Amino acid sequence: MLKLENITYKVEDKVILDNISLNIDERFIAITGPNGSGKSTLAKIIAGIIPATSGKIYLEGEDITDLSITERANKGISFAFQQPVRFKGITVMDLISLASGKKLSMSEACEYLSEVGLCARDYIKREVDGSLSGGELKRIEIAMINARGTKLSVFDEPEAGIDLWSFQNLIKVFEKMYEKNRGSILIISHQERILDIADKIIVLKAGKIDKIGTKDEIMPALLGVDKGCRYVKED
Repeated sequence: MLKLENITYKVEDKVILDNISLNIDERFIAITGPNGSGKSTLAKIIAGIIPATSGKIYLEGEDITDLSITERANKGISFAFQQPVRFKGITVMDLISLASGKKLSMSEACEYLSEVGLCARDYIKREVDGSLSGGELKRIEIAMINARGTKLSVFDEPEAGIDLWSFQNLIKVFEKMYEKNRGSILIISHQERILDIADKIIVLKAGKIDKIGTKDEIMPALLGVDKGCRYVKED
């Protein structure tokens, strides 16, 4: 589905990503690694938020390297920010309907909110502004991407800010999202439970691919050897 060829990203003389080449076509793909390894930068390059310094990106064989974030969204790529954007004057109902590309009924929009653990009647008419916490915004953003139903959904640390909502429920949302849309889900995360559902794990270190493989090949080293990463092991 998605192919990256020799993606490099530099800021002045500093190399953030160094010659990254990947094929992404599995159901769940996780990118992990130490802080500052380039994970979020790579996700933003895939979404078109920032351009790569060099290299090529292909979506289903089409060169999308020079396409904007809007053009990539129209091609079927969604991106969820680590810190979700606020939209003063737009209600949650408006946002989910816009994301879906059609006028949703109240019950349809409420179903998306219920799937991410929000009581629909408390949120559906609220504005997506400063009155919402970071965790609430994160869940609304996940509901919005679920409503979009895209070919590739990219989540940058989706677990951030949802401490009161179990990771198991978050994982169920991702699994249901795949069952519904059959699009690949790319997740930036340090959480063991999220990494554990991945069909492929990509480990970045200092802007390069350090390891790549299945969870059975990668997880033992992450949990037992790599002390530079802050993997969160849950009981």
